Amino acid sequence: MKFSEIVQKVIALVSLTCSLVSCGRSNKFVIGMDATYPPFEVLDARGECSGVSVDLGRALAAHLGREVEFRNIKFDGLITALKSGGINCVISSMTANDERRKSIDFSEPYVKNGLAMLVSEKSSVQSLDDIKAPGRKVVVRLGTTGDAYARDFLKDAKVIALDSDAACVLEVVNGNVDAWIYDQISIMLYHDRQPEATRALLKPLREEFWAIGLRQGDDDLRGKVNEFLKKFRAEEGFAKLADKHLTKEKKMMAAQGMPFVFDL
Repeated sequence: MKFSEIVQKVIALVSLTCSLVSCGRSNKFVIGMDATYPPFEVLDARGECSGVSVDLGRALAAHLGREVEFRNIKFDGLITALKSGGINCVISSMTANDERRKSIDFSEPYVKNGLAMLVSEKSSVQSLDDIKAPGRKVVVRLGTTGDAYARDFLKDAKVIALDSDAACVLEVVNGNVDAWIYDQISIMLYHDRQPEATRALLKPLREEFWAIGLRQGDDDLRGKVNEFLKKFRAEEGFAKLADKHLTKEKKMMAAQGMPFVFDL
């Protein structure tokens, strides 16, 4: 090997080492989310993450005294990114369920968001009992908790699983199904977009809780995150997020006698 080649390899090795040291010393707190879920996680006109979860993440990073960075990652890749160390936490409207607890930890919950129904105006469905009747048709988004619920508890209904929100909404709007089973916040969002063709039945079929996803065993960070959530709630941080991002949803839930999603 020529002397010049040896020098180039040494320079490259030193540069790599410096880069790794710099990363290790970074004060950035990296938050992963799938920015496809308005108004919680969405890309703005500049292509940057925005919404409820971003505001919450900024407040959390400030509480920790760290600079924040958001990474837009497909939902099914968030847990992998967390476990591998690519991100510090997940704030992405993630339900804290038993299956996920097998591989990651969660903070205390910050949202209670039950499964609800977007019902076609062409359907006579008014309640869960109605949707349980033989011959009913329901649509679910593939792989969601609504999908699992329908298959476990609606044995007499015909369940159609589709792979996007838009496709599920279209089935309801066209009257091809009686209802779509999904989370309350999404149901309110899509009813607001199709008020003439749909009804939002918000009484929860089952309650679910969202929490911040954390690496297993990181008890120090978990303690700090829980401390932040308690303080943020006490200082009416969640009320301010609702006023900024969720005014229509808050009114809709109040009209049906439902506690708001931040009212745990």
